[in-house]
Amino acid sequence: MKIKQQNINKSLILLLSVSALLRGFLAYFLEFGNDEVYYWTYAMYPDWSHFDHPPMVGWFIQLFSCNLLFTSEFFLRLSSVVCMTANTYLIYLIGKQVKNEQTGFYAALLYTASIYAFVITGIFILPDTPLSIFTFLAVLQFVKYFQNEKNKHLLLAGLFAGLSMLSKYSGVFIWIGIGLYVIFYSRKEFKNPFLYLSALLSAVCMIPVLLWNVNNEFISFTFHGNRVGFFGDFHPEYFLTELVGEFAYNNPVNFMLIIIALMALIKGNRFVSDMPKRLILCLSLPMIMLFWFFSLTRQILPHWTSPSFVLLLIVVAAQLADKYEVKNNELKIPNTILASLFVLVFVLIVGVAEIKTGFIPLKLSEKAQTVQHYGKGDFTLDMYGWRKIKPEFQEIRKNAVKNGFMKEDDGMVAMKWFPLANMDYYVAYPLGIDIYGFRDPSEIHKYAWINKERGDLQLGNDYWFLTESFDYYEPNKYLKPYFEEIIPTDTITIERCGKPAKYVFVYMLKDLKKRPQTWFETE
Repeated sequence: MKIKQQNINKSLILLLSVSALLRGFLAYFLEFGNDEVYYWTYAMYPDWSHFDHPPMVGWFIQLFSCNLLFTSEFFLRLSSVVCMTANTYLIYLIGKQVKNEQTGFYAALLYTASIYAFVITGIFILPDTPLSIFTFLAVLQFVKYFQNEKNKHLLLAGLFAGLSMLSKYSGVFIWIGIGLYVIFYSRKEFKNPFLYLSALLSAVCMIPVLLWNVNNEFISFTFHGNRVGFFGDFHPEYFLTELVGEFAYNNPVNFMLIIIALMALIKGNRFVSDMPKRLILCLSLPMIMLFWFFSLTRQILPHWTSPSFVLLLIVVAAQLADKYEVKNNELKIPNTILASLFVLVFVLIVGVAEIKTGFIPLKLSEKAQTVQHYGKGDFTLDMYGWRKIKPEFQEIRKNAVKNGFMKEDDGMVAMKWFPLANMDYYVAYPLGIDIYGFRDPSEIHKYAWINKERGDLQLGNDYWFLTESFDYYEPNKYLKPYFEEIIPTDTITIERCGKPAKYVFVYMLKDLKKRPQTWFETE
């Protein structure tokens, strides 16, 4: 496939438009996953920081939903649709700055093909959404600075790096990378006061997060400190799981192209000049190596390293631009890039079809075939069936109130931040019911603070408890010590293509007599 060199801008606009339209449709069409719907609470109850992450993702949701004037999945995800479109243009600009326009266009295509970029940051609303755009903005400014040494770029880079850290703590790897680059390749920068001013701008951005943690016993830092660590029992299977996850999240074709490009650099191939090559490697490899090290002893999530992998796509694009030079004013789209885009389209079609129809027969345990645990292990159910619960529960609740078993203002409880947030967004909030987390912050996360905002659980009150079969919590095991009576009320069947996909069990919890001993009290 070839395009005219003068049509690169038109082709880029077409790429951005098609990508945005497709992602916008999927943002509207798909139900929230567990993580996404939880970050809705950041916008519902904004704060200077939160149990799990800094506040930026909540601010993005507020901004693009007009402070929750529009609360559909599309508007809550709108910032992701917009930011990924902007990110694609930014990586084009970085590639163009690093080498040439052809490199930028290849980088934009490869970035679009990344499943992490297209889906996780481009459809889903997660902290990676603001992290990605501020990371690209920071990297672009750092590249410009080290090329022409204009301090305005250094100051802008510091600001964007700070906003990146205000999005997700891993944004600090930008400064780790810059520090390594300056130490090894540009020590003269230590004499530049604007470098320290740039770092100070980043530090100022983090003041709200620091103050929030001071007022909350550094609970966010403690939580993340427990998720990673330098010590522990050796688990090679964790490392292999991490590699397989990275292979999938970053698109298998892209992943292999990154390895090929890095091997070419090791062999001494000079398809990109020293400065941008060294800068990009310093910005990307430390995060990957450190999380690989963590994965030897702990289970970590594959997408944590993806911000580094997408930066390495610039190196891949530079290698491909070196291999496929423009001839006769025509730019060739390499088959490897077309294959990468094909993988993305294939994954989207199969993934969406599986979520909506369950046509792939997943191998589940015998336990998952029982009614109480039906569907357990089917990860696609994380994003299916939530919209169907409310109308069924509404009728159950209406009849219970009518017959005097429950009151109109009785709230709900749940045991963990997921599906607590799912039940909140899809059931409790639309019905005007308050839902509360029933355990300590390590299990209910931000709901420890939301409980207080909602007036907290009250002794003597009755509550509803809904639990799904694919993530079942036995009420008699978890709740019996705290209520006088637990009454099984009804079962909601969630069907997919005319067959049961999961069940939702509805219980009435009568007369709260005590709170859990691990209850978290905020100031």
